[in-house]
Order: sequence, then structure tokens, then C-alpha cells
Amino acid sequence: MATRSNRKRIVLKFGSGILTRAREIDLDPKQIAKLTAEIAMLVNAGHQCIAVTSAAVAAGISALRLTERPKDLATAQASAAVGQSKLMRAYEAAFAHYKLNVAQLLLTHSDLDSRTRRMNAKNTLERLLAAGNIVPIINENDSVAVEELRFGDNDRLSAEVAMLARATLLVILTQVDGLIDSDGRVIPRVRDVEQVKNLATESKGKFSQGGMISKLQAVKMAVDAGITTVIINGRRPHLIGDVVAGKQAGTHFVAQRRTAALDAALEEPRG
Repeated sequence: MATRSNRKRIVLKFGSGILTRAREIDLDPKQIAKLTAEIAMLVNAGHQCIAVTSAAVAAGISALRLTERPKDLATAQASAAVGQSKLMRAYEAAFAHYKLNVAQLLLTHSDLDSRTRRMNAKNTLERLLAAGNIVPIINENDSVAVEELRFGDNDRLSAEVAMLARATLLVILTQVDGLIDSDGRVIPRVRDVEQVKNLATESKGKFSQGGMISKLQAVKMAVDAGITTVIINGRRPHLIGDVVAGKQAGTHFVAQRRTAALDAALEEPRG
């Protein structure tokens, strides 16, 4: 059981590619069950967890009788509007096995750029986490917002949520084992994100957006805010627990040292 001194506040970002079936247009219940089980273990150990999730568009595709991710904005937003409720039902059912509740928060970047709305979101998160038996599930409000639908798959949003919540750790789960060097090997530790940006690609999955470029942009935001960030393969079991325990997994990005000035800056909206 984590003590107050070693209890972590963790933001976990789940991309569409790790929440959907490899060959079908739908959510992957086994994968969601595996991820929620790992989160439940952390919560029961005394850590606080926030999930930033994608896959609303993918979850709604079948209802619109589509065979691939929509290319036009209106259809993508319609698919997200249908899929968001399906996505939350999947999380709710999975967490119920561990007697944990879920709370849905739909945010846009303008919410986090507004002083009043940012503070409201922060206060809501703090109250939910204080309950001890609730996992906040955050997604961009895809039915009205456009940025993450077009680029990023919630990567930037995960960094903004981590900063809003003053998280200890941001874990980005994706379909690769971490940041890969020019020889095809995983880089275990990065101290300067700028020095590895040339290794990023724009490759995207069938239902996901972004690629490693948007992930490194999110990493840079988080580590500059003093939040340790790790990119791991979301299809490999038990890696979340390994990362929280301090074991080597994926690519670990070293955070800048937290200072009083930095903490004060995190309270302000990002202009």
C-alpha cells in the first residue's frame, strides 16, 4: 500500500490503437479489461489515477455503417457522439469488477485556456480523486472540438491534463515499445526531448491520429512542467505497474526540476 509520501498521481493516456481490435471496427473488450485491471491495482495500492482516452470515433464507426475512420469532420464528430457513450459504458463495466466508479469529463483546449473553466475542471478533478473510489475518464469533446480529431489523438490533451492535475507521472500507452533509435532499438532514457525529435515519425494506425511526433510534443510540455513521462507499449501486460514501481520499461523522459515558480505557472491558463 502506497504511503502518503510515495503515493503518485498518475495520468494514463490510451490511444485509439490500443483500445480497438486489430482487424475489426470496434472496441477491444479484452484490452480494456486488461488496462482497467492494472489501473485498479494502482488505485487499490493508494495511487490516484486519471485516464485520458481516445477511441470515441472508433467506437461509433459501426453505428454509422462505416468501414474506416471518417475523413470528413462532420462524420468524425457524429461517430464520436455515438461512440463516446459506448466507450464510457465499456469503462464503467470494466471498473465495476473492482468496485470502482468512473466519471466522464469532456474537455476542449479552450476550456483549459480559460481561467474560470480551467479552475472549474481542476476543482472537479480534485474532488473526484479525493473520493478514493472514482477514476476520472477524460476525452476531448470531439462532437464540438476539432484539433484532436485532425491531429494528435489526445496526446496534447494528456499533457495538459497532467499539468492541470499536477501529476507526478504521465504514461503514454501506444502501439510501439517506446522511442526507437535509428538502429531499431528502444531508447531507455531521454534527458533532452529536442535532441531526439528527428527520430519521430508521423505513422498512424487505422483508427488513430498523430504518431510519435505528437507524442514527443506532449512529452516536451509535460517534462518542461516537471512531470516525468514514459512512453510504453499498451499491448504488453503489466508495464503500467512496472513504470509506477520505477522499473525500466519503454522510454523514460526525465522531468525538469519542480520549483515554486514553475508550480505557480502551472496554475495559469496556457495562452
